[in-house]
Amino acid sequence: MQKSSLKIGLFGIGLDAYWEQFEGMKERLEGFLNIVENKLSAIHPQIVNLGLIDTSAKAFEAGSRFRKEDVDLIFLHVTTYALSSTVLPVVQRAKVPVVILNLSPEAAIDYSSFNNMTSRTKMTGEWLAYCSACPVPEIANVFKRTGIKFHQITGMLNNDTECWNEITEWIEAAKVANIMAYNRMGCMGHYYSGMLDIYSDLTQQYASFGGHIELLEVDELAELRKSVTSEQIQERVKLFLDTFDVQQDCSVAELERAAKTSMALDTLVDRYQLGSMAYYYKGTGNFDNEDTISSIILGNSLLTARGIPVAGEYEIKNAQAMKIMDSFGAGGSFTEYYAIDFNDDVVLMGHDGPGHIAIAEGRTKVRPLVVYHGKVGNGLSVEMSVKNGPVTLLSLVEQAGGKLMLLVAEAQSVAGPILEIGNTNSRYKFSIGARKFVNDWNSYGPAHHCAVGIGHISTKIHKLGKLLDMDVVQVC
Repeated sequence: MQKSSLKIGLFGIGLDAYWEQFEGMKERLEGFLNIVENKLSAIHPQIVNLGLIDTSAKAFEAGSRFRKEDVDLIFLHVTTYALSSTVLPVVQRAKVPVVILNLSPEAAIDYSSFNNMTSRTKMTGEWLAYCSACPVPEIANVFKRTGIKFHQITGMLNNDTECWNEITEWIEAAKVANIMAYNRMGCMGHYYSGMLDIYSDLTQQYASFGGHIELLEVDELAELRKSVTSEQIQERVKLFLDTFDVQQDCSVAELERAAKTSMALDTLVDRYQLGSMAYYYKGTGNFDNEDTISSIILGNSLLTARGIPVAGEYEIKNAQAMKIMDSFGAGGSFTEYYAIDFNDDVVLMGHDGPGHIAIAEGRTKVRPLVVYHGKVGNGLSVEMSVKNGPVTLLSLVEQAGGKLMLLVAEAQSVAGPILEIGNTNSRYKFSIGARKFVNDWNSYGPAHHCAVGIGHISTKIHKLGKLLDMDVVQVC
């Protein structure tokens, strides 16, 4: 999984008029902010904490500081009542997503002890320390009217698993957004002719995610194969045997052919610092290119397993979806409908070409194929099922007009018979049933490919969509 360069900004707010009125209050609220910083640091270490902002002058300074520090996400910890003028300049200048933390120091005020205080001033100071909810409507009002998108979490500073799980998900989503913003995707070859649903506007990918797209030639990969040594080939064949369940009908010659391409792929990925790839090439009329592209599956499966997902058929949108899933630590294997089993109410899904062997149920088999259906050539292919248990499906949908949307479904990968055809394939059971899932999923107009990963992570994908200002639709 690719590392993130995510930086998180943190600041608390208060009202400077309170400090002289209520002894020790500022220090107490700063203590609350330190607790937040420590908990955030345990989730992600790169925290820029600007402390308690209690005047508009400090707010402008904080906004400039966050810009200089290049933070990706800001957590605003509301410690007590504060003027919205101490908040707005911070986030206006920073120009990054903001999450409002409305966190009470405890589950409730100790009413008995509170009402037994002898000083009304101390009582007011104690109440104000629990007053984090008070200014949130004011902040929300100002953010709405000034066009600042915000998200909020209401809960407790301590002993609130639900609250801190949600904070963790926001950070994980921000990490993925950061990874996508710096990801370098290679596009090698060309589209599968006539497969209109997968054609994509590359500039829209930049607009939505950032990153870089490097257009690659198959000729370069073919040329790199020529410099692979026999020693490197044998080392890679050994890796194949250690990693895969290589079937006995796989010839040594085919293993060596795949090993040569795999080594060349690694060189290509390093040369362009790729974090993902989409590829397809007919490979007709040029022996070197055909030999290269027909021996690419094992090498691409190894790349996918180490966090460089590879999508076949030049499915750029799905390479992005696979990268998102992998960046969440869920994997992200290339898949499409195979068939519906109405007896067991499951959808069979998989794909030819590379699979995400790191999320396979057991070891991935390698089988020889005499023909790659619908494609030129023959060679070795992988056969695997995704681990049994909860899974999430993700499709990056290019809608009419070009705007991108994330389409999500949660399911279970279940045991049962699969098609032993040398391809990835699994059985998925959906809470709404196979019929309704297929109809509902198709109704949003996705391409026929999607990415599948382990675990139910739709809540994280929803947060990613909010950070990227991208619609997210969940069918189940």
